[in-house]
Amino acid sequence: QVELVEFGGGLVQPGGSLRLSCAASGSALSLQAIKAMGWYRQAPGKLRELVAAISPGGGTMFGEFVKGRFTISRDTAKKTVDLQMNSLTPQDTAVYYCNADQLTNWGPGAYWGQGTQVTVSS
Repeated sequence: QVELVEFGGGLVQPGGSLRLSCAASGSALSLQAIKAMGWYRQAPGKLRELVAAISPGGGTMFGEFVKGRFTISRDTAKKTVDLQMNSLTPQDTAVYYCNADQLTNWGPGAYWGQGTQVTVSS
């Protein structure tokens, strides 16, 4: 079993930046089994969508809307994954969820965090 906890959500003005962090905890065996980690988001009335994912080898994948504004990074030893978001717009307002996958290199997997609210507004 893996537990994920997100940090760093909040209110930011359009054009601003925000950094989200996610920490995984659990048994040593469960943590070692993690392959992909990623971030997804869900806005009111919309489906959950991929923001960014990072493979065990450090490869990255982003949703089309990101357009170079976000970066994702992970610390394999610490079992953390961060999402740096720049040039935020009101359309980025959503609940952001951390995800971990033990089965595939890109996810999404079975483990989800509780979500952190990101609001972009002036």
